[in-house]
Amino acid sequence: MKGYKLKINGNDYKVVVKDVDGNTAEVEVNGTSYHIEIERPAAQVSKTPKLVQAATIPSHDTHHQATAKTAAPGAASAVKAPLPGVVLDVYVKEGDTVKVGQKLLLLEAMKMENNLEADHAGTVTSVKVRKGDSILEGAVLVIIE
Repeated sequence: MKGYKLKINGNDYKVVVKDVDGNTAEVEVNGTSYHIEIERPAAQVSKTPKLVQAATIPSHDTHHQATAKTAAPGAASAVKAPLPGVVLDVYVKEGDTVKVGQKLLLLEAMKMENNLEADHAGTVTSVKVRKGDSILEGAVLVIIE
């Protein structure tokens, strides 16, 4: 049982909710009992945005990872996000030639800026993100061939 003091159009009301069963309730308003029907509101639209991302490859997936020592000539390697975050800057574009350790992009994750670097030399064949993009862990960011 819950009690409420309401002021409606300057008038005071003492309301006690005695019982609620589904969409009906028993209430008492200023000592008078009423059985009321509760209308359900129309479907409410959530104000919380949904994060929509392309499918990701887990960062522990070694099938697509390559290092400077193991990458075969012409083999493609995906640089993936180590943490969820926001892309602050992209330093390369498709067609760029990169060296081992060259900065590819700047990622803000957990209030820290992280430089993501090339793990092997090659040519950038695809840049999957842009400045300002929110990304999830394991998302493919850059592909180097």
